[in-house]
Amino acid sequence: MMKRILFYLLVCSVTFVNSQDKKGKQYKIRTVAFYNLENLFDTINDVTKNDEASPIMEMKGGRAKVYWDKIDKLASVIEQIGKDKANTSPAIIGVAEVENRTVLEDLIKSKRLKSKRYGIIHYESPDKRGIDVALLYQQRYFKPIHHESFDPKIYREGRKVYTRNQLLVSGYLDDELIHVIVNHWPSRSGGEARSRPLRERAAYQNTKIIEKLQLEDPNAKIITMGDFNDDPINSSFKKVLKTKSKKEEVQKGDLYNPYESMFKKGFNTLGYRDNINLFDQILFTSPLLDKGEKDFSSYKMFKSAIFNKSFLTTSKGRYKGYPFRSFSFGSYTGGYSDHYPVYIYLIKDK
Repeated sequence: MMKRILFYLLVCSVTFVNSQDKKGKQYKIRTVAFYNLENLFDTINDVTKNDEASPIMEMKGGRAKVYWDKIDKLASVIEQIGKDKANTSPAIIGVAEVENRTVLEDLIKSKRLKSKRYGIIHYESPDKRGIDVALLYQQRYFKPIHHESFDPKIYREGRKVYTRNQLLVSGYLDDELIHVIVNHWPSRSGGEARSRPLRERAAYQNTKIIEKLQLEDPNAKIITMGDFNDDPINSSFKKVLKTKSKKEEVQKGDLYNPYESMFKKGFNTLGYRDNINLFDQILFTSPLLDKGEKDFSSYKMFKSAIFNKSFLTTSKGRYKGYPFRSFSFGSYTGGYSDHYPVYIYLIKDK
């Protein structure tokens, strides 16, 4: 099993045109990414939250050192995502498993990211563990004009499930209006089958947000990203969001999911109990899809990928081949996250 997982964890290589093609044509390249930061909690006990259950709060000592080491490691990853082609870190990056705005401020003010001048959009969610989603954006490239938080209103056996809200941010990427939804859907606690309706309900909330945007503009450029706690072939995607994995099948208003084909080839973003899953994904509507026309007069998705460099993978021991996580059995491992980041390149003619 581990040999198979190691094969699946091979780096997802991405071929890409340079910012100048063979004919001398110039392109703008922007990276849009998502990263589950694995329990990015501060070291302060918040009596209004269950933050004592976070790995860093369970530690008996050395919390500050661990916290700042984790901040630095996460910043080092974000700094590199898409840099080899876009020459900078992501213009837009959605994040999950953050405790509050303070930890995000510490992240973007770190020495590796400070010069990027990231802005933050964050709302407190009612999640029982006190973790939220948020959006970071380089202010030189993206200008938010509207944002709001949506409660997916999920219930199980008549009781409300306190999970993460869905964050919608609309703004201009350079001169083009795009809409980004950041998600962290309910976990598989209690088993995939028992928890499946919760994620289907979260997917339904996504459809309502998308429908609202498309009523205002049928050609709206919408990106929905996150840790969905479902694979691309699960019912939340195929039956509720009705995602398409083949470009030729995508019609106006449809959602294209480039990560479905990656999943079928064996790629993943996390490993758990000898299973591989691709929970972290970036989907988008048809106006952002290039179906072979090679028309880049406006932003189109050129490539999608998983940022799974070798240093992000555990090299030995029980979890060899898994993402190099930060915490295990109440101890700090010195890793990054138990998820790989995902990203897409958007390009357009200069």
